[in-house]
Amino acid sequence: MAKEIHLAVIGHGFMGHEHEKMLSDFPGIQLIGFSDRDPKQLEDVREGLKRYADNEALFADPDVDTVLIAANNNQHHDLVIQAASAHKHVICEKPVAMSLDELDDMEKACRENGVTFTVHQQRRFDPDYRTAKAVYDSGTLGDVYAIKNQLYGFNGNMHDWHVLVKEGGGMLYDWGVHLLDQVCYMFPGAKLKSVFADIRNVINKEVDDYFQIMLRFDNGVTATVELGTYYLSDKTHDKWFERHWFVAGNKGTAYVDGFFPEGKIVRTTHLLTNVGGQRTMTAAGPTRSFGPAPEGTIVTEPLPQVHTEHRNYFEHYIKFRNGEEEQFVKIEECRRVLRLMDAVRESGRTGKSIDFEA
Repeated sequence: MAKEIHLAVIGHGFMGHEHEKMLSDFPGIQLIGFSDRDPKQLEDVREGLKRYADNEALFADPDVDTVLIAANNNQHHDLVIQAASAHKHVICEKPVAMSLDELDDMEKACRENGVTFTVHQQRRFDPDYRTAKAVYDSGTLGDVYAIKNQLYGFNGNMHDWHVLVKEGGGMLYDWGVHLLDQVCYMFPGAKLKSVFADIRNVINKEVDDYFQIMLRFDNGVTATVELGTYYLSDKTHDKWFERHWFVAGNKGTAYVDGFFPEGKIVRTTHLLTNVGGQRTMTAAGPTRSFGPAPEGTIVTEPLPQVHTEHRNYFEHYIKFRNGEEEQFVKIEECRRVLRLMDAVRESGRTGKSIDFEA
């Protein structure tokens, strides 16, 4: 018989509130309560849940067997070790750690105390990402050579501790972890050969608010991951950012726009004929590839339908804890992303391409 997971959360900020909404009535999980270093953050914890005076009280509670850490990035290291030392299973928000050395400490503490350790990478279940992955996995585009993973904000604003280096702020630590994890999880068997990155502080003084990262894999795919918080736009009446995937192969392309995506698979009925050594003028000039396509040349197909949501993460977690499947987000995957982020920073600092798993 499956055993119910008794879970408490450290941190009742934005993600803490999201976890409260999702886990308050989640089959297989009993949400026990919350702690937060700011007592005001606990004032709206719903009735029936515990409000711990401090983390020590949470760790000492025998009703809790699992701790979900939703505190600031720079607190993850100490809190994971403390939870493991209290013999609690651990789920940590991303980024799991601020460095590989920190992750070593955390993993060792969990291993020595016999508790499980994983990371809340729920954006592996974003519908837009799963749609792009479904296109790639289907092989319908032939040999895929390029993938773009893009997120653009409209006004450059960050909030609270996200603008402070000492708290683990910045967009690479915030969204970058998700975007890089998504690309790596799209084809987990491929080796990443090289990394080239441009990282900038456009309007934020302390922390990065723009990056463009080029990743070359040994399966022939070059993936570009780009984020900017200051791509100004007037299209804010129905959304506050732009989200895009682009997947290109030798048998077609696909574009996937928005978190709840719209887009198409696009093909050509026949390729333009190469005319070597012969000048061929069109209305667009001699370079016909960039001119208007002849009528009937471009055809489209609908994107595959996917049905995923963030709650799927916890459904997988419950199955893992019950021994029904392996851990969905593995620490070695998170370690690879941390290594990748180090390479991104080195490339951004030096302006050079960094060999990774060549």
